[in-house]
Amino acid sequence: MFQVKRFNELTTDKLYQLLKLRVDVFVVEQNCPYPEIDGLDQDCLHLFTEEAGVITSYCRLIPPGVLYNEPSIGRILVHQNYREKALGRAIVSEAIRVTKEAFNRGDIKIHAQVYLDDFYTSFGFKPVSDEYLEDGILHVDRVLSEDVKKQ
Repeated sequence: MFQVKRFNELTTDKLYQLLKLRVDVFVVEQNCPYPEIDGLDQDCLHLFTEEAGVITSYCRLIPPGVLYNEPSIGRILVHQNYREKALGRAIVSEAIRVTKEAFNRGDIKIHAQVYLDDFYTSFGFKPVSDEYLEDGILHVDRVLSEDVKKQ
């Protein structure tokens, strides 16, 4: 079951779990020694799933005007022990739904790792930038347009 929490609704233990998992995935697994704590979390909604007290998937929903003019979805991850169970697809689908509902906006903009192009294309996200390096990893900006979701 999905949980959505504002930053101030997260317990200290839950915040610690979320941040540790993000560091495990984005710093350790991806060998990306860049700061994971970026000062955006306080403004975001945090969407996650749990099983037996373990966070199995997570992403943050960024309000419009914080990162882009559009709302954004970021830090999308699935716990290493829960991959290959379609949790990535499930959390992105739920993130799209909650983002549109929470921020009452049609378009969603993301900066996505290039190796996941097919995954994001399957949701209707279209590239809107050239590829660029962010923290040593190739990314591209993508937008899910309101018009695309109506098709």
